[in-house]
Amino acid sequence: MMIWYSPLLTAIAVGLTVLPLIASILTGSKLEVVERRVSDRNKDFTAALADCLRGFTVVKSFKAEKEIFRLFAENNKSLEKEKFTKRRIKALVGMIGAVTGIFAQLGVFVAGTYLALADYGITPGIVMVFVNLMNFMIHPIAELPGLLASRKAAVGLINKLATALEKNPSATGGADITRLSSGIRLENVSFGYEEGKEILRDISVTFEAGKAYAIVGGSGSGKSTLLNLIMASSANYRGKILYDDTELRNINCESLYDMISVIQQNVFVFNASIKDNITMFRSFPEQEIKAAINRAHLNELLAERGTSYLCGEGGKGLSGGEKQRISIARSLLKKSSVLLADEVTSALDAQTAFQVANDILDLNGMTRIVVTHSLDETLLRRYDGIIVLKDGSIQENGTFDDLMDKKGYFYALYTVSQ
Repeated sequence: MMIWYSPLLTAIAVGLTVLPLIASILTGSKLEVVERRVSDRNKDFTAALADCLRGFTVVKSFKAEKEIFRLFAENNKSLEKEKFTKRRIKALVGMIGAVTGIFAQLGVFVAGTYLALADYGITPGIVMVFVNLMNFMIHPIAELPGLLASRKAAVGLINKLATALEKNPSATGGADITRLSSGIRLENVSFGYEEGKEILRDISVTFEAGKAYAIVGGSGSGKSTLLNLIMASSANYRGKILYDDTELRNINCESLYDMISVIQQNVFVFNASIKDNITMFRSFPEQEIKAAINRAHLNELLAERGTSYLCGEGGKGLSGGEKQRISIARSLLKKSSVLLADEVTSALDAQTAFQVANDILDLNGMTRIVVTHSLDETLLRRYDGIIVLKDGSIQENGTFDDLMDKKGYFYALYTVSQ
């Protein structure tokens, strides 16, 4: 239609559309960079949130809620800052598109007016038709920057999680207990997650302060459940769990978390430096940090990578043994009275598993209660006591030599495992 009215003015109009097209390409590249930065911040944000969710137990155990909230807030602030920059650039892109469009239309108007006055067979009416038709050409071009940039960056975008961590109310009532003096005693403890389905039955055992104990048994015997009860995972048990003659139900949870450290099979590691993962983002004297690193045998790792080495999301930059040693260093730095370890070596190779188990046994001064599937004689001889569970009950209890001399259930388990 435009060519039919005036081929010359049509050529001029098409040429002038290059202005918004160039603006679209230039600003679109800028917007693409910002989109990718938002994507990166979004990734960091969701990784931090995932860290908080997966590491909830560890965070509570080390009372690091304030430090983790600060870390979470910093990631959120960084994300919102990039989002604000993106909105500002989008507004600028829209303005540039509109301005270049106006200049293109103005150019067509000026060129058309000149051609009309120069008697090129163009009337003022045709000039106005061209100016109006330019809207249909320029408007889609002005939309290109945002569309192209969004398309290019869409692959790397990670949707922001809509849910937030629910604040877990901590128990503030009850007695405070700072150190374990005599030990932990269980008297006729029974427990089940469902009514009428007991996992533990009539458990009576004493863990003396400062000693090391192994809990062994077949799969489903209740080993991890017993450890979780000692950690106060549930108050719906029958019988008594006593910390220095104080019933567990009557102990302030914050006080209990101060005294206990937990090492799990899957050690939770934040996407932060090795030092931050050891200190759980809290401040400690440098001398104490070095002492914990030394006792946890992390010197070689730190000499190779340095304390500022980022561990990656979920600790993907570390081996299983290295993550376990970080967990041990946390416990040492926290100066816990009680260390609970649940199948910490089950996912490790034999050599690493032996080294980590030895590291835990070397933590003199702590009451160490270790759930283990490994029946290595060298390690078992180092425990002060071995509690053997079967079908939720204590089948046997004693030192390695005592249990082997009885030639009972433990003897059978040990013999089969060799």
